[in-house]
Amino acid sequence: MSKKRRLSTNVAGDFYVNSACIGCGVCRQLTPDVFSMVDGLFAVTQQPKEEWEKRNVFHALLSCPTAAINSADKNGLTEVMHDFPLLIEKDVYYCGFTSGKSYGGHSYFIKHPEGNWLIDASRFVPLLAKRLEELGGVDIIFLTHNDDQEFLDADLYAKRFGAKRIIHMKDKVPELDAEHLVEEIHSMNWSEDFRIVVVPGHTEGHMVLLYKKKYLFSGDHLYWDSMKNSLSAPEGFYCFYSWSEQMNSMKSLMKESFEWVLPRHGERIQLAPKVRKEAMKRLIRHMEDTI
Repeated sequence: MSKKRRLSTNVAGDFYVNSACIGCGVCRQLTPDVFSMVDGLFAVTQQPKEEWEKRNVFHALLSCPTAAINSADKNGLTEVMHDFPLLIEKDVYYCGFTSGKSYGGHSYFIKHPEGNWLIDASRFVPLLAKRLEELGGVDIIFLTHNDDQEFLDADLYAKRFGAKRIIHMKDKVPELDAEHLVEEIHSMNWSEDFRIVVVPGHTEGHMVLLYKKKYLFSGDHLYWDSMKNSLSAPEGFYCFYSWSEQMNSMKSLMKESFEWVLPRHGERIQLAPKVRKEAMKRLIRHMEDTI
């Protein structure tokens, strides 16, 4: 195996990105002031100055799926590991510790009085599992979709907590165990706070989870692209099933109410309802133009 080397695109300083970078963007999601894309990969383009900035960069280091972020100064790193899962807002958390099996796919945790939810799964890390246990454990694992082997870490969390897994039957494969198979082709209310919206396109059985009509766990259906300053959807090679179906699903999703877009891949964002609707309209026009 070739030795990881420091990329020349990094500025001088303790923190840097090495040649294991795959350009997934997890680092920029967590620390946009420090990391930027340069020549198709990410680099440290501004060294952290304050202690809180350094802590955020450590979050990115720990969350990188390929260990592509390094620091000459690791003082405090062990303590920072205990920050996860990171609070996004109220009872919604970001799990970090992304996996190379999912190309750095994001995972989220919801602490709920009727049972806690894990949306997709991070790399299985015993410390993260311990922290989730301290928050009450995991009762349900919602799998937005399955493309390749992304479910393998979900299996480990399911075994660790005895959690029930939900996936759409169209994305079920023999080696993927799931206690709840969604067969519907339309949206359904799971409970008062949770709504499942079926959005075929990226995969045939793709689903998104709407929580409290505010938080949309969008899988690989919808994400924020800060470089384009717009909502986007995976297209071309990254639309594995049907672009036209994904467009129709996006139109259906327009009818739902939400502010937060919390994707599996891509950047998360909170948008005011009117701003979000206009952004989705622009995205749908783009999708119509590229059918």
